[in-house]
Amino acid sequence: MMKLGFFLYGTGHHIASWREDGIASDANRSLPHYVDITQTAERALFDFVFNADSNSTFGPDDPSIWQRTTVSMRLEPLTLLGALSAVTSYIGLISTATTTYLDPFHVARMFATLDQLSEGRVGWNVVTSSAASEALNFSQAAHAPHDQRYERAVEFLDVVQGLWDTWDDDAHLMDKKAGQFFDPAKLHMLRHKGRHFQVRGPLMVPRSPQGQPVIVQAGQSEAGLELAARTAEVLFTVQLHLDTAKAFYADLKARTIKAGRSPDAIKVMPGVLTVIGRTRQEARDKFERLQELIHPVLGVAMLSDIVGLDLTPYPLDGPMPEVPLTNTQQGRQKVVMDMARREHLTIRQVYMRVAGARGHRMVHGTAADIADALEEWYRAGAADGFNIMPQVLPAGLNEFCEGVVPELQRRGLFRTAYEGKTLRENLGLPRPANRFSGASAAAE
Repeated sequence: MMKLGFFLYGTGHHIASWREDGIASDANRSLPHYVDITQTAERALFDFVFNADSNSTFGPDDPSIWQRTTVSMRLEPLTLLGALSAVTSYIGLISTATTTYLDPFHVARMFATLDQLSEGRVGWNVVTSSAASEALNFSQAAHAPHDQRYERAVEFLDVVQGLWDTWDDDAHLMDKKAGQFFDPAKLHMLRHKGRHFQVRGPLMVPRSPQGQPVIVQAGQSEAGLELAARTAEVLFTVQLHLDTAKAFYADLKARTIKAGRSPDAIKVMPGVLTVIGRTRQEARDKFERLQELIHPVLGVAMLSDIVGLDLTPYPLDGPMPEVPLTNTQQGRQKVVMDMARREHLTIRQVYMRVAGARGHRMVHGTAADIADALEEWYRAGAADGFNIMPQVLPAGLNEFCEGVVPELQRRGLFRTAYEGKTLRENLGLPRPANRFSGASAAAE
């Protein structure tokens, strides 16, 4: 079955969504708003909500640019998902945490705690931080080089997963009569000593109901793809064209097999911004109305951030210049630059394409049109599912759930009931074995 994630994003995924009539001015910080849209996604049987995060605003220190977007307002994601876990029962809860500016013990403990409280519904979106400005909020003068960030990420992830395994599933006996809280033979000290981290362990949280939280990644650079092939279970990707999406999918699955894993062990889920109307013209009108509200200064700034080059000196209606490989979003940079070259687009045309959905594929039409677009990619071997990004919230999600989901179900492409209680069960992912299984505390 096709997998569906819902990308949780305040007022909606179009950069100008907050300017739409009827959008509540406090939507980006309103718990009732987030509860409403998450419960809507759960009723529609979505696999998960996906909450991306960054620890800074993007781009230069110029408020005259960033005053035009909601990017300056981000609630801390794990706090938000903790609140949402209390009002949902089945839908998965995925959040970003950076390996570049956080500590593995904190990350392991926070995600393990939320996974316990949600009864096994949590996933960790592992990122190395695409925003160079994050460094300035963590006592660093500059963003670490791309390869160094991924080297640290490999060790960081290994430490976190090791900490998640420091207790066997049945370690906590809770034997009141004998006065024995846990079996010491089923406790494992990590004692990790690496280049970046020295972590003794153990974690103070029992092993997850689903074995471990699901590992999600979004990197598309060479280093990102290699890490994903070895460790990721869901890959959130930017893909714009069917042919390149199929090639990307095949390449990642081949890398996964080479890494000694089943190709089914990783679910490839491109982001798709959806705009739904009763007619195709109505959907196009909805889309164009918000496109007209993209301010050129903001459009150029966002495109500059994606490609890693300040485009303000270049003519808006001139071609995209050649750009060097960025130290931030290498995968997204390549997708956008390939699109610009392939279609001979001007800077203005490119930012109008990417600013609205931050570079993701955009599909508009009737509910049947949206279902057609998703089915085509799914059946063609370009995706295992999709991370749905409604243009405006909550209206766009309501339209997707009321129109597209039933259409996919009629076609036999999407579930009619959840398969299980945990995120792994619903994604069809295996429960990971404990790396310390068979080992004893004395042997360590």
